[in-house]
Amino acid sequence: MRVSKVVLLALCAALLLSSAALAEDTVKIGLLVPLTGPAAADGASALASVQIALDQVNADGGVLGKQVELIYYDDRADTKDAVALAHKLIEQDKIVAFVAGSYSLPTRSVAPIFQEEEIPLVAAYAIHPDVTRAGDYCFRNGFLGFVEGKAAGYASHKLLGAKRVALLTSDNDFGTTLVTGFKMYKDKYAPEMEIVSEQTYPMSETDYKPYLSKIKEINPDVIFASGYYFQTGPMLRQARELGIESKIIGEEGADSPKLVEIAGEVAEGFHIVTNFDRDDPRAVVQFYLREYRARHNIEPDMVGASAYDAFMIIINAMRASGTTDSKAVRDAIASMKGYDGLTGVMSGFDEIGEVVKPVQVQIVKDGVFRHFGVVDDPELIKP
Repeated sequence: MRVSKVVLLALCAALLLSSAALAEDTVKIGLLVPLTGPAAADGASALASVQIALDQVNADGGVLGKQVELIYYDDRADTKDAVALAHKLIEQDKIVAFVAGSYSLPTRSVAPIFQEEEIPLVAAYAIHPDVTRAGDYCFRNGFLGFVEGKAAGYASHKLLGAKRVALLTSDNDFGTTLVTGFKMYKDKYAPEMEIVSEQTYPMSETDYKPYLSKIKEINPDVIFASGYYFQTGPMLRQARELGIESKIIGEEGADSPKLVEIAGEVAEGFHIVTNFDRDDPRAVVQFYLREYRARHNIEPDMVGASAYDAFMIIINAMRASGTTDSKAVRDAIASMKGYDGLTGVMSGFDEIGEVVKPVQVQIVKDGVFRHFGVVDDPELIKP
């Protein structure tokens, strides 16, 4: 039997409408994380934590009556991969919001893309200022590098009693902004604290003893050793092998159970400035800790907690605005106050999308990170 052209057109139209309806059955949120390469542990933590948040949201009815669909890809912490995948998330997957769960270089690269498409972006833990400078659709739940650097200066000066400090840092965006922030604190609040050594090392470095030997000769009170866990872990071990007894403080890049695994017993007493307090008694934190440990049999870290919060900030904005419309969601994020997150109660975002909340100071005790102090001076935590 021959089917008329009119009937065929009607069938095609019905199929298109059906496909569109199915596409709208979920709210699609994108995520890029480094699941392979040297940053794989951070990527795995970010993804695992967002999946905990996703399960909570969908078990609670989703958003606006729809389930949330998480679409994620491995960017390998690589700029080229991140850019290509950002276009895929936008053009092929049709996401309505994006969690930047990767490092500063790839996040800086994709931020202008999401800004141009007017898709809200919340960076979990990338610290470079260019992320939010991309425009008003870009936000950061983690700390701006300068803020974290100032907090490291405060912790070295006030909490660790440093009079003489050595700086040893990675020669990338991450290290540069942290050291700049540290010096900002010193110049304004602790001119008497002396920086007796300042060295940088390449990202590919594995032998830190030449740098550490120079520091040993100077014998500072504190070493601010900024870097990722796969850098700071070996650095700690090599420092103690050389007999260095100075206190050592790092930052959120070292906030990983992998650091303790790499450094072993010499990780004891190591301090970091970060945005996650494992001893925070709030219910949201304690639930996450139990759930993460039960699912993965490993300690959670700030990368995971920050990614969880970035995802939930988007969810809360959609619920508050009553829509997934990008401008309305962006406006809801910008005006959000008092978000009760894993990484602290957020005062809000400033005019360029930077979060305002206290900085946590942690110490490795009995093989895990525990509470040591907090930096909550408004002048220090202000972006």
